[in-house]
Amino acid sequence: MGTGRLTGRRDQEATTVPDPSTAGSAPRSLAEALRARDDAGLAALLHARPDLLSPVPGDVTQLATRAGTRASVVRALDRLDRFALQCAEALAVAPEPCPYPVLESLLAGDTGTTSGADNGARAELPRALATLREQALVWGDEQRLRLVRTARELLAPSASRPSATGLGPTVAEATAGMSPTRIQEIVSAVGLSATHDPVSAVTALTGLFTDPARMSALLDEAPAEAHQVLGRLVWGPPYGEVTPNPTPPVRWLRDRGLLLPASARTVLLPREVALHLRGGLAHRVTEPLPPAVAAHREHRPQLVDANAAGQALAALSTVEELVKSWEYAGPAVLRAGGLSVRDLKRAAAQLDTTEPSAAFWVELAYAAGLLASDSEADERYAPTPAFDDWCELPPAERWSVLAAAWLAATRTAGLVGEQDAKGRTLSALGPELDRSAAPEVRRRVLHLIGALPEGGSPDPAALFTRLTWERPVRGTSELRARLAHWTLTEAEVLGVTGRGALAAHGRALLEGRDPAPLLAPLLPEPVDHVLLQADLTAVAPGPLRRALADVLAVLADVESKGGATVYRFTPGSVRRALDAGHTAVDLQAFLTEHSRTPVPQPLSYLIDDVARRHGHLRVGAASSYVRCDDDGMLNEILADKRSAGMGLRRLAPTVLAAQADPTALLDTLRAMGYAPAAESRTGDVVVGRADAHRTPARSAPAPVPDGPPVPDATLLGAAVRAIRAGDMAATAVRKEPSGASSGASSGASSGGPGALPRTSAAETLATVQAAALTGSAVWIGYVNADGAASQRVIAPVRVEGGFVTGYDHTADEVRTYALHRITGVAELAEDQV
Repeated sequence: MGTGRLTGRRDQEATTVPDPSTAGSAPRSLAEALRARDDAGLAALLHARPDLLSPVPGDVTQLATRAGTRASVVRALDRLDRFALQCAEALAVAPEPCPYPVLESLLAGDTGTTSGADNGARAELPRALATLREQALVWGDEQRLRLVRTARELLAPSASRPSATGLGPTVAEATAGMSPTRIQEIVSAVGLSATHDPVSAVTALTGLFTDPARMSALLDEAPAEAHQVLGRLVWGPPYGEVTPNPTPPVRWLRDRGLLLPASARTVLLPREVALHLRGGLAHRVTEPLPPAVAAHREHRPQLVDANAAGQALAALSTVEELVKSWEYAGPAVLRAGGLSVRDLKRAAAQLDTTEPSAAFWVELAYAAGLLASDSEADERYAPTPAFDDWCELPPAERWSVLAAAWLAATRTAGLVGEQDAKGRTLSALGPELDRSAAPEVRRRVLHLIGALPEGGSPDPAALFTRLTWERPVRGTSELRARLAHWTLTEAEVLGVTGRGALAAHGRALLEGRDPAPLLAPLLPEPVDHVLLQADLTAVAPGPLRRALADVLAVLADVESKGGATVYRFTPGSVRRALDAGHTAVDLQAFLTEHSRTPVPQPLSYLIDDVARRHGHLRVGAASSYVRCDDDGMLNEILADKRSAGMGLRRLAPTVLAAQADPTALLDTLRAMGYAPAAESRTGDVVVGRADAHRTPARSAPAPVPDGPPVPDATLLGAAVRAIRAGDMAATAVRKEPSGASSGASSGASSGGPGALPRTSAAETLATVQAAALTGSAVWIGYVNADGAASQRVIAPVRVEGGFVTGYDHTADEVRTYALHRITGVAELAEDQV
């Protein structure tokens, strides 16, 4: 990109600012300004505004047209920082074209005045202006700065939409519908000579309001109350209501045009008057420098890493517990998609946490591809095969998978429970949770924390203020503030940060390095033993090895978690282990092997007692039946009122038939205090497996991009070459067709700039054949198979079989074109060959 000189006042040192539009004569349009850029300048524009690449513009004119569309300009304005946006807002209220010194005074005030106290605006203005130029929002040299028309329409004040500057319409705009007689009355009231037409009267009035000396003299005559009225309107909004009989101060201002009517009961402060009262400033406060984010608290880095590692270990345990709790019968998928409120509450109770926290863990497991819907007729959520692979990884690598999924995810758990635009409640795992800005905000928050001294944590309010400065557009800034708040909370519970400071493994994650080697030494080694206690509990003094944890999770229920996990043995948990295929002897041996303390007698009695009764009853499928060798127990079941709903009747002394399905019958008998076992059709005991239900292979949900992806260097280079080539074809000078001066109908007809040439099939063939013989280049119009039209400059080398093959200057390669798709051909002018 070229560079230009931007100067402020004559007594100030010149500042060098990138300005691709100042080379040669001043550009007369945005297209000319873009055409004057070098390839690096065009690449910078396409990188900053990737939406301009979809599809690649055919030439610079198309690029300029697309850069001025409303959707593209809105997107570009949304991505400006506070001062660059203030610079654009100042240009929107400045005269067009705007000299650089005028823009400087709007943002920094006049030199030597109180309002012109330098807060860094003068020094930062070249940087902000270069940003606007790079993104093709501003073009022109330093004496003729122009804001793109669409941006001016969006940022300039109007009767229905006030400007962010607080300024109102100009005198000319405010008096557009006023009667000529009333305008002449205002001109006379301020001491100006009457004019012959309203236009010259408005011009004279504008000249008065923009003359500091005469304006000050006029205001010196105003009553004190009039100054108070002006003071309430000067910084906006510039509109005020008046009664049919206004007070004398308001009448004095209205008679002299210092307040102009906007409606029957509303007056406005003209822009020129407000700027005089403001000392020439477009904004009450300019913010040229980003707010600093300082360390609010400082901690020892070792303490930060240790705290974050503890949170990381807890996160692994929480995700594993959540997904395993959905192995047998996961929650149903709502018809509209997502998790019901009841199931979310159940998950929160299972994890002993709040519902918003449970929603985060559910969404995290889903983002990591560990759970998904099974796509069955009775659709439910269940673990995926990837969950089993994840469980086999070392703890540090398992955390890396979760953290990487969280950092890139666009799904936002913080929205769960809120309502969408149609009043529908947003559910966990449901649609409408994607916010494409989430990954960028997460990274930005972590970068700001990482920029602090090691071990430093920021004040959240200062962090939010900085993010608002970087993206100040209303709506965008509000969403980013909420995303930043959720990021701080989620990063802490996930273990990316510790005590608000970025941990070493969190920094590695942010930089794209593998965090596992940094995290692994901080995590405790898995232990292979527990401590059995007489109150039917077992204490795990740390994370358990996989084999021990799997068996213990079936044999006992988790009672409390923390540095040490407490498991409790109950009849139901022991029965669960027996249902999974273990025997009493196996369980006793397992506990003896893995306990550092002797197996307590109450626990041994519990296992033996449940095992003795386990399988004494057998439930199978008839609809269902109960089989037992003890007919007295069957009599007892029949007599129990709690079994009435099962529709039991005796088929034989040892068999009862039931109308309920086997699962419901099993649950009822267990609730009655029995320990039945499920039986297969062959009479064998059905063994329940912990990994019984898995979804088909599923990939993790893809993040929803925030607009078109940022192009890489290769794509940018190819796009710039295509635009340059198309521009060359569109602007190439062609020879006048033969007979044009005499009105002959034959020959190439261009139909105006940018139009495709038109020649007959015979003329097209003859021209390309002649060019192939002489080795010259020609200009052609071509329509491809998709109907897309383009202009190209080619040097034909072979014409045969209805095709012309030649070197395409616009594509910088040899290509073949069908002759019947060439709309026309023309020779290039001598100086273009």
